[in-house]
Amino acid sequence: MAFATTNPYTGETLKTFPAATPAEIDAAIERAHAAFLTWRETSLDDRAQVLARAAGLLRAEPRRFAEILTLEMGKLIGEAEAEVELCAKILDYYVEHGAEGLAPRYLPAEGFGDTDVQLVKEPLGVLFAVEPWNFPFYQVIRITAPQATAGNAIVLKHAANVPQSALAMEQLFRDAGAPEGLLTNLFVSHEDAERVIADPRVRGVALTGSERAGSAVAALAGKYMKKSTLELGGADAFIVLSDADVAQAAKWAVFGRHWNAGQVCVSSKRIIVEDAVYDEFLEHYRAGVAALRAGDPMDPATTLAPLSSRSARDGLARQVEEAVAHGAKAETLGTVPEQGAFYPPTLLTGIAPDNPAYRTEFFGPVSQVYRVANEEEAIRLANDSPYGLGGSVFSQDIARARRVAAKLETGMVYINQPTGVKADIPFGGVKNSGYGHELIDLGLNEFVNEKVVVVTDIHGAF
Repeated sequence: MAFATTNPYTGETLKTFPAATPAEIDAAIERAHAAFLTWRETSLDDRAQVLARAAGLLRAEPRRFAEILTLEMGKLIGEAEAEVELCAKILDYYVEHGAEGLAPRYLPAEGFGDTDVQLVKEPLGVLFAVEPWNFPFYQVIRITAPQATAGNAIVLKHAANVPQSALAMEQLFRDAGAPEGLLTNLFVSHEDAERVIADPRVRGVALTGSERAGSAVAALAGKYMKKSTLELGGADAFIVLSDADVAQAAKWAVFGRHWNAGQVCVSSKRIIVEDAVYDEFLEHYRAGVAALRAGDPMDPATTLAPLSSRSARDGLARQVEEAVAHGAKAETLGTVPEQGAFYPPTLLTGIAPDNPAYRTEFFGPVSQVYRVANEEEAIRLANDSPYGLGGSVFSQDIARARRVAAKLETGMVYINQPTGVKADIPFGGVKNSGYGHELIDLGLNEFVNEKVVVVTDIHGAF
């Protein structure tokens, strides 16, 4: 398996890294375990100081960190800088709220005093984090910040096309004063992932990625009796009701579908519009998408980035071809340069339920647009998906929007904006989008042992 930095805009391969040998894998796990044994005894205040220093380092050189993201996966430089700041904010959150999230609880229990039954949160140990390329820093910080706060150590298997991003995150925690091995990058192949998960020093697995990868890793986690969390794909519904501010909804749709070149699990992938405003919405949406400017992601004037690789672009093209072969209509909006892994923004309409595209995630600037007769049909269509990650509802009647949101089978719903990513809002889905949560106290407690400690008076009756 090749770990390599290949610039998606120029196509140039700049640096390669060998996959870890079995001996290197075992040594990395040992370093992480040694770090855990030290770190679990480190006070919460001292852990927080490491996170605070890491946030400060990110803010001291945001451009340097951002350029790594743009170089490796083609992210617009402005979006890359925003990702760096988001990471700093996540670290800030756990500096401020980590201790309260881990505070012990006293439970009322018959026959015991107010402080006799305690629920104590203890770290599990070394965690194996398998992370994707679309947000190379955010994904690492999203698991490392809460789990380092909890006292766990991380062995990181990052995506093969962002090796320097992985190394940058490892170095960030080293520079922040974390013990060596607290965050250990490992260039491990897919074939050797089982070696990591099987190791008894590894106590949990967190994966963000595809359904296929999630299924494989969850099976291994189950085989070796390890706790796991999965954040997988999504096909978020973007519902525009008849009483929405149509022009504003269309602007949000353009952003929601095309930020990060549409390579986001919570992109607005299925745009569902009530018949009364469909034509008006589509007019605004077409114009907004056509105005996107594809080009050098380092140029601040560029508003549409290349895809992460040429193979990603070619895979997306095959998906569109299959959708058209099964009866969908494809409309290309705007142009893209010949150089780079660009795919032109494309509008798919006329997608029938028997079309493979109907239940497929398109990871790139391809919009599925559906016309529905009413609110009830919008809800049925939104839920007729194997995915349940996020979704959004647009209406000027907030009570109505909340009613629709309550009926959506998703882990997240945003009203009058696309599904978002914030430092202080949890992230997670249902159905084939995975299980478990990341961020806030929910993420903090995914990999802790909630140990019950019961005290009985030594003079109590037997």
